[in-house]
Amino acid sequence: MWIPLLMPLLAVPAARRLAESLPPRAAAWLLTGCAVALAGCTTAALGLLLTAGALRLPPVAALDHLSLPLLGGDPVVSVPAAGAAAGLLGATAVAAVHRMRRHHTELRTARLATDAHPTSGDLCVLPHAAPDAYALPGRPGRVVVTAGMLRALPPDEREALFAHERAHLAGRHHLFLLTAALAAVCHPLLRPLRAPLAYALERWADETAASRVGDRRVTARAIGRAALAARPAAADAHRPGTVLAAATGPVPRRVAALLAPERPAPPPPRTAVHGRRLIAAAALLACLGLSAASALDAATDLHETVETAHVFGRPVVGQRAWGRAGMVFFPCRHGAPDRPGPPPPAFFPPPTGGDGPERVGCRT
Repeated sequence: MWIPLLMPLLAVPAARRLAESLPPRAAAWLLTGCAVALAGCTTAALGLLLTAGALRLPPVAALDHLSLPLLGGDPVVSVPAAGAAAGLLGATAVAAVHRMRRHHTELRTARLATDAHPTSGDLCVLPHAAPDAYALPGRPGRVVVTAGMLRALPPDEREALFAHERAHLAGRHHLFLLTAALAAVCHPLLRPLRAPLAYALERWADETAASRVGDRRVTARAIGRAALAARPAAADAHRPGTVLAAATGPVPRRVAALLAPERPAPPPPRTAVHGRRLIAAAALLACLGLSAASALDAATDLHETVETAHVFGRPVVGQRAWGRAGMVFFPCRHGAPDRPGPPPPAFFPPPTGGDGPERVGCRT
């Protein structure tokens, strides 16, 4: 039950290493899926700890007639662990709600600010001197650009910049970042996934813009020039913190990736790089599989324990039969038996004599 809480220590480095060797689109999906899977296993493990400890409390066990001795576990450990799990789950829920509300508030504030200015299609120009451009999601999505950014770029680079921001809107990249942020709320060890995810999303938009413009060098110049012209302090004053912008992130790496020559050669042979990629993929799959299997196994064990405690925690209404196969219970159709039902079969071996079962219980 504790494995899902510790597995991000190994899974996050493996996911980051594997994402570096994948195309941007695949890397973004990999990092987001890894964050969701690890956060889900963490939440499930905390829920199981809370349930197992709560069932050890006599008032809770009495609600469903559970037998406390058959629940197993040490209440000295399970009950405090359940209290800690309840506190963590409550804090996670509050933080997740706060994060969602802040996200929607920032987008709504930015949407109201852009509504006050004229738009041309999906393009909204703000009369600010500070160069900035970003993709504002919504219905419809808008490419927001300041007058300062328009003055800083020539026409061909403006089109590349607009194509970059439209790629963010078309791919709904803000949802990837929001999902990673919510996963980090569930487990703080998942926070290192946000930086590589943001880089993968920017690279995804870069490649989409380059394919639409038809010139990778123009796209690289547009991103580089926009980053040089942008002033982060002035841009942050009116840009929401939850949106993506072309001038943010590791711009030199993105420009270098766009200017790198394309080599459509046949598949390379197995090299050390290919081997490291396979090792990272195998390690990540092993971490995710072990985390999910551990949570599922803990849930199955808890279910079986509760079922056993439920069966033997209340009087058995029915008939009992002794035979060579041991004790067998037969349900009664006419209410309560003459005397209370027998103890658990495991504690009473079958009698040595007799060929047929002896029925004791309901008068029919």
